[in-house]
Amino acid sequence: MRSATLILAAALAVGLTTSFVSTSATARDYDEIRLGVDVPYEPFMYREADGTLTGFEIELGNAVCDYLEVSCTWVEQDWDGIIPGLMARNYDAIMSSMAITDERAQRVLFSEAYYTTPSAWITTNEHDINIKDRASLEGLTVGVQRATLQDNYVTELYGDILEIRRYTGADDVVTDLLGGRLDLTFMDYPIAEATIDIDTPESDFQRISDFIKQPEHIFGQGVGVAFRPRDEALAERFNEALRAIKDNGTYDEIMNRYFNYDVRL
Repeated sequence: MRSATLILAAALAVGLTTSFVSTSATARDYDEIRLGVDVPYEPFMYREADGTLTGFEIELGNAVCDYLEVSCTWVEQDWDGIIPGLMARNYDAIMSSMAITDERAQRVLFSEAYYTTPSAWITTNEHDINIKDRASLEGLTVGVQRATLQDNYVTELYGDILEIRRYTGADDVVTDLLGGRLDLTFMDYPIAEATIDIDTPESDFQRISDFIKQPEHIFGQGVGVAFRPRDEALAERFNEALRAIKDNGTYDEIMNRYFNYDVRL
C-alpha cells in the first residue's frame, strides 16, 4: 500500500508540474489587467480636478487595453514599493514611467521600450549657478524625487559635492525650491514642463543645463512596462498592442496632447 501511495503521489506530482509549466508558458485569458502606477507624476499620470485619473501613460495604457479587448484597472502604489507590489501580485504589471535598466531587469521582465525623455538641472530665476563649475557647487543643496533615475544620477556623480535631499514627489521638491530650502533640482524634463512651466517666460524657474540622457547605465534604454519574470506571454501581448497603436496613429494622437516634441521609441 505504501509503495502504491508513493507511485500515485509521484504521478500526481508529475501531472501538476506539467500543468504548471503549461499554464505559465501560455497567456491567461485576462478580462481585466491591473496596472500599478505612482500618482502624481504629471504629465504621465495625475488626477484632474474632478478626481479622474489621466495623463500620457494612463491614456496609452487604456489604448493598449482597448486593443487587447480587456478592461484596465489602475492600482496606485508609492514608487518605493512599486516593484514589491508587483511581486506580491497586487497588480499584473507596472506602467509608471519605469526606465529599463540592467539592475531592474534582474528583478522584472520589461516590455519593449515605448518612450524616452531627457532630464535637466533647474533652479529659480534668482539663483546664478554654473552647473559645469563643480567647485562652485560645493555645499549647495539639491532636491530629487527618491529612488528615481534622477536620484541615482545625482548620487553617483554629485554625491561628494552636493547635499542631497530626497522627496516622495516632484511637487514637494518644487515647494522647497520656491521656499529657498533648496538651491537646485535635477528633474525629468516633462515633469518640469508640467509642474513649473520651465522654458517659458512665465516660469519662476530656469534650466541651467542641456538635456541629459546619459550615461546609459543610469538612464537606461527608455521606459518599459514591467512584469513578473514568468509572465512572458502577457509581456508579448503588450508588445503586440504597443506596436499596433504606434502603427495605427493612436500613439501619436496621445503623445501630441502632452508633448510638443517626439518621445516615442
